[in-house]
Amino acid sequence: MNYTEAIGTRTYRFDDLKTLLAKASPLRSGDQLAGTAAASEEERVAAKMALAQVPLRTFLNEALIPYESDEVTRLVIDDHSPEAFAEISHLTVGDFRNWLLSSETDADALTRISAGLTPEMVAAVSKLMRNQDLIAAARKRPVITRFRNTVGLSGHMSVRLQPNHPTDDVKGIAASMLDGLMYGCGDAMIGINPATDSLAAITTLLLMVDDFRQRYQVPTQSCVLTHVTNTIAAIGKGAPVDLVFQSIAGTEKANAGFGISLALLQEAYEAALSLNRGTVGNNVMYFETGQGSALSANAHHGVDQQTCEVRAYAVARKFNPFLVNTVVGFIGPEYLYDGKQITRAGLEDHFCGKLLGVPMGCDICYTNHAEADQDDMDNLLTLLGVAGINFIMGVPGADDVMLSYQSTSFHDALYVRDVLGLKRAPEFEEWLESMQVTDALGVLLNGAIRQPLLEGAREWMGIA
Repeated sequence: MNYTEAIGTRTYRFDDLKTLLAKASPLRSGDQLAGTAAASEEERVAAKMALAQVPLRTFLNEALIPYESDEVTRLVIDDHSPEAFAEISHLTVGDFRNWLLSSETDADALTRISAGLTPEMVAAVSKLMRNQDLIAAARKRPVITRFRNTVGLSGHMSVRLQPNHPTDDVKGIAASMLDGLMYGCGDAMIGINPATDSLAAITTLLLMVDDFRQRYQVPTQSCVLTHVTNTIAAIGKGAPVDLVFQSIAGTEKANAGFGISLALLQEAYEAALSLNRGTVGNNVMYFETGQGSALSANAHHGVDQQTCEVRAYAVARKFNPFLVNTVVGFIGPEYLYDGKQITRAGLEDHFCGKLLGVPMGCDICYTNHAEADQDDMDNLLTLLGVAGINFIMGVPGADDVMLSYQSTSFHDALYVRDVLGLKRAPEFEEWLESMQVTDALGVLLNGAIRQPLLEGAREWMGIA
């Protein structure tokens, strides 16, 4: 089906829905690299105008990637709920934007329609929205998940404590973990990116974190971010696995590049559920995504990178995850060139994930060769805090010494919680107060009061 839009005396023609979505996307280097971007701002405006007139029903009839050749497309179509879609089925994309921003549309309404939305619908409406629209609409839609604590409550923001080490040194990781906890971070999880995929090393890290968690009764969850097949093997050997990690993408071919399929994710999901390690809930999966992953694998099928990204959230939604993390600036400037593009992508990802009912967090980050700096990250951190982000990263000094990229620090979490009045997971806040790390209002206490926990941890680490 062709789509056309006239601006002045010039008429723009878009051959299909895939082309229209790509041309309507805000400028980003990845779409330019792929050759799918609008050739001019005028063409981009024309595409947005044409897209606004497309009925939402069209996305159920015109697949961007054929149903027969892509299991993600099959998942999207087969899991679609006509009953949930009925409330908005008469709307165009432009009407849907207006509906989302209406004061009459609240969290209950957004929850009701969630199963009726496809990622393509959600990506489409995001392309018509300004940054403030993305913030205002996402803020309406809390997504709450539970394992040993509760993440995603309105007025709360959690932190994944990321104590990486370039050689997986257990004491080095433990020291960074303790440092983060002393700053009140770690309620989303304690998540380690291992330097090696050795099953023995992964198990050692899992045992270390679990021993600390049990010794000090920390109401949080751990994860070692190894390939899902390694985690399944670790579960089989009796390792204390809380959350199962996997990077995912929005096409079958891109996921195959990660060495996964929907069937493999289902196997991992069932294995984690069988352990029954959660105390307040059973959301057991942790997924990471990022705009540009499908393009970098030459597995995007001509679909723009943001729409591919949102299709990954449909994969995540299938497995009721505890956390989903868009690692927004990690892939590099080839896909998101500068601070402006990273900021826009982070707001898009959060909005789209929340609309689909996914518990979105964001690694607010950039690589050292991108045209971005920590001021850009401060801006995005603040905007996402206003938008209701479920969690962010807590990296020592905001500089990951193993992955070699820039993220957000323990201090950044203190800043955004202070200026926006955001609380930690309630179970974690109670624990921090009981350990004399914070007062009843969640404010950090001075080091002298925290000394008993520090001394106990030093003894546990064997450095007393």
